[in-house]
Amino acid sequence: MYDFFLRGKLGRYPPWPGKIVSPPKDLKKPRGKKCHFVKFFGTEDHAWIKVEQLKPYHTHKEEMIKINKGKRFQQAVDAVEDFLKKAKGKEQNSDSKGDSKGKKASNKPLKILEEDDEDLSALKDPSEKDLTDSDPEPSTIERLGAGPGSGFKWESSPVKDDPQFHHFLLSQSEKPASSMEPISKRLKIIEEDTGSTSIQAADSTAINGSITPTDKRIGFLGLGLMGSGIVSNLLKMGHIVTVWNRTAEKCDLFIQEGARLGRTPAEVASMCDITFSCVSDPKAARDLVLGPSGVLQGIRPGKCYIEMSTVDPETITELSQVITSRGGRFLEAPVAGSQQLSNDGMLVILAAGDRTVYEDCSSCFQAMGKTSFFLGEAGNAARMMLILNMVQGSFMATIAEGLTLAQATGQSQQTFLDILCQGQMASTFVDQKCQNILQGNFKPDYYLKHIQKDLRLAISMGDMANHPTPMAAAANEVYKRAKALDQSDNDISAVYRAYIH
Repeated sequence: MYDFFLRGKLGRYPPWPGKIVSPPKDLKKPRGKKCHFVKFFGTEDHAWIKVEQLKPYHTHKEEMIKINKGKRFQQAVDAVEDFLKKAKGKEQNSDSKGDSKGKKASNKPLKILEEDDEDLSALKDPSEKDLTDSDPEPSTIERLGAGPGSGFKWESSPVKDDPQFHHFLLSQSEKPASSMEPISKRLKIIEEDTGSTSIQAADSTAINGSITPTDKRIGFLGLGLMGSGIVSNLLKMGHIVTVWNRTAEKCDLFIQEGARLGRTPAEVASMCDITFSCVSDPKAARDLVLGPSGVLQGIRPGKCYIEMSTVDPETITELSQVITSRGGRFLEAPVAGSQQLSNDGMLVILAAGDRTVYEDCSSCFQAMGKTSFFLGEAGNAARMMLILNMVQGSFMATIAEGLTLAQATGQSQQTFLDILCQGQMASTFVDQKCQNILQGNFKPDYYLKHIQKDLRLAISMGDMANHPTPMAAAANEVYKRAKALDQSDNDISAVYRAYIH
């Protein structure tokens, strides 16, 4: 099978090495130009790729390595090289057996697929019949060598047997959304006992080059710690994005990366098919929609508005009602994660509201996150998000309390951390936060003032449900103390300072 780098009309993402494989029998080939079904090395993603976008691996290898310095790309190249090495070893073994029987293996030269080649005929054995759009993809495709003078044949694995084949595009599947079959590149449907539905995505690879961006125009309001990373990944995946931020200078970097500038929230909502918002708190979220030149003024029938801010369910209900009253479509989609996870495209998205909007945004959610869940009616995502952040905030306060108690009793804080990270509570979160505390590094990955706001909203939600939240209430008081010590704009780990002052 062929190995190649992808380039050409694939949006803003880089070339990526892969191999042609056989698609599942029930997956129809797209109409139009000739294309092949491709499995990408290092990501296990699959997609239909047009013939003119395929380039020979060895011809372009060095050029592409110079352009792409990312760790994931290098891992993909390493996977190709490992694959080639194993295949060459098998071929050599086959040749030695053939020689012992007096047979000589064929030695075919490497053919090159040029930029303007119309198809892959130059890379095929002349004895193979030509493929037409109606022909099935071959189950075996001859490989013409790892370099000049080497020739061998690889069998292609049927994709249906590939455990990673939950990775093909939503548009390729005719299965109903309620089925358990894979329906998109990284999405699958799970029906829970409660009847609510979630969509889960596999590991996000924001530079894998296999996400097909929606052709809908995307608007994004709010370029803070989380919003900046989200917009960057949307642009990398080739989405058309218009941005707005209260502090206009923050838009400059994204304009340089290809984003368009909106002068007001109303203008963005009017210009775009889908508008996302990610701001600090309920007041900011309401002002953005209901204030002067707000989103509501730009909403028309069919326009979509997605609230990604972590707010209370009552705010979500209010925003949903006003958006839909204008004929708009509403979805809430708060995100669990941090600035680093946002930059890496590894957020967890909790969505609720209009299911059709959720489906329309599948490529956006794939670009920004590793997993997304659909939780039913509007307000459910806000509730779940507040519960998650309540647990995280309380946990962080407890860790800070343990570190300071260790110090107060003459114990080594580093040893406390070493022991903690060898036990059942070991996690990247614990290790990174504690190391930052010990180094005095409180650069914000998630603002302390925001986790305190989430604790306050979670406690209020507990009051409305007549459910006790004493642990959250205690943690909230510690965060309030930290805010009084001017730690609001530091990381949540700065709650540590509430215990030492």
